[in-house]
Amino acid sequence: MASFTKESLSATWGRVLAGLSHAFATKTDAEVFTLEDLELLERIADAVVKRGMAAPATVFLESLGPMNFLGSQALYFLTPILEFAFNVKELEQVARLLQRRDTIARLIALIESKSAPGAPQGASAQ
Repeated sequence: MASFTKESLSATWGRVLAGLSHAFATKTDAEVFTLEDLELLERIADAVVKRGMAAPATVFLESLGPMNFLGSQALYFLTPILEFAFNVKELEQVARLLQRRDTIARLIALIESKSAPGAPQGASAQ
């Protein structure tokens, strides 16, 4: 039977702590928005602002924030039904974006910047 020394236990405990330090991390450094992702978020923000729904959309998105992952899973589940009304590629892209925690904050920032007084808008709100 192997004997345990203070140094070997310390080294083992250090490896366990190092392994667990990122076990429950929710953010990775490798996640970067692609150009297509940014274009989709811009189109969504433009549509919201164009319809004059910036304030309700912001409140809704802020309340949705903690459950964005569940929303993405619901989109994956409903894709076979929704594909009759929406573009499948964009549905999957939205579902993939909703899996990331920073997507909602990014979309809120885009909506707020586009709805700010003096912000250039693609079309006037009616």
